[in-house]
Amino acid sequence: MLNKYPLWKYILLIVAIIIGGIYALPNIYGEDPAIQIQGTRGANIDLATNDRIRNVLVANNITNAVSDWNREQNSILIRFNNQNEQLAAKDILLNELGKDYIIALNLAPATPFWLRAINAEPMKLGLDLRGGVHFLMEIDTDTVLLKLQDQISDSAKDAIVAKKIEIQKIEKIDGFGIKMQFETETVRNEALASVSNLAQQFTATAVGNNEITFIPSAARIAEAKENALVQNLTILRNRVNQLGVAEPIVQRQGTDRIVVDLPGIQDTARAKEILGATATLEFRLINQNVSSVNIAKGRIPADTEIKYDRNGNPVALFKRAALTGDHINDAKSSVDEKGLPTVSITLDSAGGTIMQKVSQQNLNKPMATLFVEYKEGTEVDERGRPILEKHEEVINTANIAGVFGSQFQISGLDNPAEARQLAILLRAGALIAPIQIIEESTVGPTLGAQNIAQGFKASLWGFISSVIFMLVYYRAFGFIASIALTINLVMIVGVMSMIPGATLTMPGIAGIVLTVAIAVDANVLIYERIKEELKNGRSVQQAIHEGYKGAFSTILDANLTTIITAIILYAVGTGSIKGFAITTTIGVATSMITAIAGTRAIVNLRYGGKRIDKLSI
Repeated sequence: MLNKYPLWKYILLIVAIIIGGIYALPNIYGEDPAIQIQGTRGANIDLATNDRIRNVLVANNITNAVSDWNREQNSILIRFNNQNEQLAAKDILLNELGKDYIIALNLAPATPFWLRAINAEPMKLGLDLRGGVHFLMEIDTDTVLLKLQDQISDSAKDAIVAKKIEIQKIEKIDGFGIKMQFETETVRNEALASVSNLAQQFTATAVGNNEITFIPSAARIAEAKENALVQNLTILRNRVNQLGVAEPIVQRQGTDRIVVDLPGIQDTARAKEILGATATLEFRLINQNVSSVNIAKGRIPADTEIKYDRNGNPVALFKRAALTGDHINDAKSSVDEKGLPTVSITLDSAGGTIMQKVSQQNLNKPMATLFVEYKEGTEVDERGRPILEKHEEVINTANIAGVFGSQFQISGLDNPAEARQLAILLRAGALIAPIQIIEESTVGPTLGAQNIAQGFKASLWGFISSVIFMLVYYRAFGFIASIALTINLVMIVGVMSMIPGATLTMPGIAGIVLTVAIAVDANVLIYERIKEELKNGRSVQQAIHEGYKGAFSTILDANLTTIITAIILYAVGTGSIKGFAITTTIGVATSMITAIAGTRAIVNLRYGGKRIDKLSI
């Protein structure tokens, strides 16, 4: 029978509309001022911590705060009634908790629990609508040059030792250079000849009777700084991906600074921790010839240094790392057969080759995993900013029981939260040089509420104009199209809210306004085709059937070309262009459902299978 849908089609449409409506609901609720508290490495957050925080706030007359402990993320989110309480609570908690915890201001969606239980969250708004988190980071260039100094020392030493020339003394000098002392002038000259092929790395100059200085050139220093900046940019972008942020901005500023803008980010404490962390690993062999007695007396060989585990026990490690975290491709937290937290490491091909060689040459010898991290110290520089201090800790020692390559595990971690955090940092990449967050702010909207109000007005007036036109020109069928148009807008919001990381910007609102016109255009094509069929003498039922059938191919072609264009814009565009492409694609897809299937379902219910002589169209 013409113009009749089977029951399953009606059910499918109703289910789709209900799901879209439910996931659009969180957008009608506001946001609560909040504080995000994140435990740093080794600082676990449990119910006792939650109770301690609550008691401190109550003691300071902040009684209406609501805390939410997230065991998986090792964090607590505290909601407040107003921003005054939020700001006061931050100062109180900073004094109470100290540096073991990251405390950051936040805005938490006020979504009811029953919606959060099904992962229904409001749309994330871009910096131009809602704001987000802004970081200005500065690279510690001194650390970059100190690493260059070590590289020069290793390169020169390897070249000289390869010629069986004995070095009596090595020391660091100003200008990030190295000075080596030899027994005689003749030996010194032989050493100078052995490093002649390394002139591109440094300038080697004979001084005194038996010494050589190795100074990096200005070009080599500039290259080291540039490489550190570029590689840190890449690593920070990888870390932003770990946060699941859409349309981030990660770009350089000058020669040693990086700007990171995270639109719509909710977990600002996690963003600060992941982006600012400078953790990496070094795998070093243990010098078994150094006894505890020698350590106590300070009798340490020149190629060895003392590091400590978390219990304060000294470990004698060779200065030269067998492998660094630069070769880590992947890291996953897990538990071993004893149920203890571990991190499974996967190395790149070069790292696997190095580790295989090291394990082969040092079977049954002990190797340590050294955790290296830079933290803000108590001292400040001439600009008043905290100076980064290097913290090192041996987190694991084990004998090399067999030859292994690109895959192995490290253990000795305190808890699963620490294992997860370490895995994320290693997976995202170890920073080539430590960076310091010198400016942090929760950015307000660009042009603030004015942008949101204008975007809303544009959408509203576009919608009202379309509805008025449809009602006046197509009467009853125009009313049906208006219902479909309303459902279309709800579904766009619902789908945008369901997509993880999708961010709405001002150009995105323009995309929504555009899809309103596209949805109406589809109904215009259908209705004009119905009117044409009626003029040609078709019956009402046949005209409706042929109208939808005849217009479908035209609508499909037009929408497909729009979607293809939007996909190309998303592929080649950046920032706000991608926002426009996303909303346009979603809007076109939902308008296909509502303008064709949706209106057809209503028309079939109203007119299908009935004897009708005249249509209100």
